[in-house]
Amino acid sequence: MSIKVEVRNNNVEQALRVLKRKVQKAGIIKDYRDRQYYKKPSEKRVEKMKERDKVLAKARKKHEEMMGYVWIKGKKRRRI
Repeated sequence: MSIKVEVRNNNVEQALRVLKRKVQKAGIIKDYRDRQYYKKPSEKRVEKMKERDKVLAKARKKHEEMMGYVWIKGKKRRRI
């Protein structure tokens, strides 16, 4: 896998920003940080469960907003 960035008009700063964005989208930095130190399988499993819970909570919130609910002071209320 190779990521290429073209430098236009000697604008290295812009090219560097584009490179950082591409690297972040590809997940290279996250993968590198995950492999930097050894993680026990139980730690990996807990981390994966936390990520899954985050995604589910976001989807649940979006669904509730679509159905007309809103959270007020920690309680779910039906929007009028």
